[in-house]
Amino acid sequence: MDTITIEPIAKMVSDFPTKFGIPRQSGLVEELRSTIVFEPAYRNDDALRGLEGFSHLWLIWQFSEAVRQDWSPTVRPPRLGGNARLGVFATRSPFRPNHLGLSCVRLLGLEKTGQGTVLHVAGADLMDGTPILDIKPYVPYADCHPQALGGFTDRADDYLLRVDLPEELLLRLPPEKRAAVKGVLSHDPRPSYQRTPGRIYGLCFAGYDIRFTVEEDLLTVVDVIPAP
Repeated sequence: MDTITIEPIAKMVSDFPTKFGIPRQSGLVEELRSTIVFEPAYRNDDALRGLEGFSHLWLIWQFSEAVRQDWSPTVRPPRLGGNARLGVFATRSPFRPNHLGLSCVRLLGLEKTGQGTVLHVAGADLMDGTPILDIKPYVPYADCHPQALGGFTDRADDYLLRVDLPEELLLRLPPEKRAAVKGVLSHDPRPSYQRTPGRIYGLCFAGYDIRFTVEEDLLTVVDVIPAP
């Protein structure tokens, strides 16, 4: 079998220091803000010429925290409760032969910085430090298929939780992070195999430890403290 060598062109800077709580797909939480920082070898503005004319981008990236030597032909999608098995190529599971992820994000703008020109994006589902392997423009007439079938994912919205975030705890968060936190929590950050009533979970986000419980379809935030 031929070997293909691929190197990261950029990395993601996001509010998620760990995998826990990251939305299961891109675009689910539009309020999330992230930045793409190019590696030194790719900090060439010529490579970005014309990009500002597109509203959305495709990111091809590596599941760097899920790299394994072997792979399984079937996986357990969290949205099916973690019990039913489907073929790995019928899911977005990180446990894939080549550990590649695909995300569609909204381009908010380009900014010149001390690290070269960076891209500010919305709706990304990537952990901080994730290696990005390629960036392509989203082309509406080619990439959008309104009548497409979504398989088992068509009922994903059925799993949204109501979020109770008391005002005194909400005020501990920076104003620009509050909507994103609520959006992330509404998509139920808990692993599919952890559904213990009364258990307190902790979500690390934007430098804060957000602790919460879930009872039926209601998620209640019980504390917000600076992350250690």
